[in-house]
Parts: sequence; structure tokens; C-alpha cells
Amino acid sequence: MTPPDLSTEDGRAAYRRELRRVGWRWRWGGLALIVIAALWVAAARDGGQAWAEQGVVVAYGLLAAGWVLVISSIAMRTRHHRRRMAELDGAAR
Repeated sequence: MTPPDLSTEDGRAAYRRELRRVGWRWRWGGLALIVIAALWVAAARDGGQAWAEQGVVVAYGLLAAGWVLVISSIAMRTRHHRRRMAELDGAAR
């Protein structure tokens, strides 16, 4: 892979697009789980149905899984950025 061209505005924009694509499925999947879990907790809290007690436990599990996915995608993007910047440093030498 060629090092990113950060000397031009177009090169920086292309690199930003590249970074946005890294781990986007995990990030959006995690955000979806977080929203679903939050809605589930709100419905269970207000509803008072029989499924509410067990549902809250499941919803908190989904909430935790969603945050794990979001944090993992951030770590993936950071690792990708470090590798790409190392390529840039190697090409400058």
C-alpha cells in the first residue's frame, strides 16, 4: 500500500475517507445495539410487563456488547492510522 499523500487537500480528504471506512460495520453495528438496548430498557422500565425483569438484563448485555463493538472499531481505526503513518515515515527516509 502506498503511503498517504498528506501534502495536498485532496490527499488529506482521501485519507479521511479511508479512515472513516475502517471498522465502519463494527461501529454502526455497535451503535445500533446501543440504541436498541436503550429503547428496550426504557420500554421495560415504563411497561411493567412480566418480561420486563429478564428483558432489562438482556438489554444491559446488548448495551455492553454494543460498546465493545464501538470501542473495538475505534481501536482498529487507531491501529490502521499508526500503520499508515509508519509507512509515511518510512517513505520519507
